[in-house]
Amino acid sequence: MNLTGKEHTFVICAYKESPYLEACILSLKKQAVKSSIIMVTSTDSPFLHTMAEKYRIPLFINEGEGGITQDWNFGLSKVKTPLATIAHQDDFYCRSYTKKVLEKVNASKHPLLVFTDYGEIRGKRWVKNSRLLKIKRMMLIPLEHSAFAGSRLVRRGILAFGNPISCPTVTYYRPNLPTPVFSDGFLCSEDWEAWEKISRKKGDFLYCREILVYHRIHEDSTTSMVIGKTGRSEEDYQMFLKFWPSPIAKILTTLYASSEKSNEL
Repeated sequence: MNLTGKEHTFVICAYKESPYLEACILSLKKQAVKSSIIMVTSTDSPFLHTMAEKYRIPLFINEGEGGITQDWNFGLSKVKTPLATIAHQDDFYCRSYTKKVLEKVNASKHPLLVFTDYGEIRGKRWVKNSRLLKIKRMMLIPLEHSAFAGSRLVRRGILAFGNPISCPTVTYYRPNLPTPVFSDGFLCSEDWEAWEKISRKKGDFLYCREILVYHRIHEDSTTSMVIGKTGRSEEDYQMFLKFWPSPIAKILTTLYASSEKSNEL
């Protein structure tokens, strides 16, 4: 393949009035390889119109049902390029993100997803290593080797023990993916559910082991709010059932519950 930045779009999913939105926009504008940027929201506001006008970004309003999966699917439906990245409004994308993604895609004959390693922003700290990040990197070691990128067995084996793929880092090769990409019904595991569904398809999961995205952890993030109110054990259990019989799924759910602490400040 020989795709360029012209075939890639960042979709910023904006919600209310995030104080971090402008930093996210600037990180996309400063990419070494330029691509298109659009913004979508289901919470229309003067603030978002101001940001969109300031940076000349097309803004699309989801006037249908709102929600995480609904907004993500709506955003992808507005993309006109084969490659799309759902940029979370609070996160930061390193300057070489698009460049590295294109390199991975162009080396593949049948790409599905491209994703990268990531760090976290916790207050004023930019964190590259933590216990959870190290565990996720260990889980993804097989996908560091291009020979395993197209293996259903390898990627399903990885996903059977949890979700090490960080959603903000993912770029989608839309022609090879189902529509819609995300299914309703999950609040925390909507991305894991999508990876599981896509993992059944023929094609490549392409992993770049460089830290190219920093995911911001703060008390107003969606995951933090959901965990704080309800926990995510039931969703984790439903995902493990896609790979394991109930007794094993229950054990794995208990072990996996410790990951919730990673979204606590």
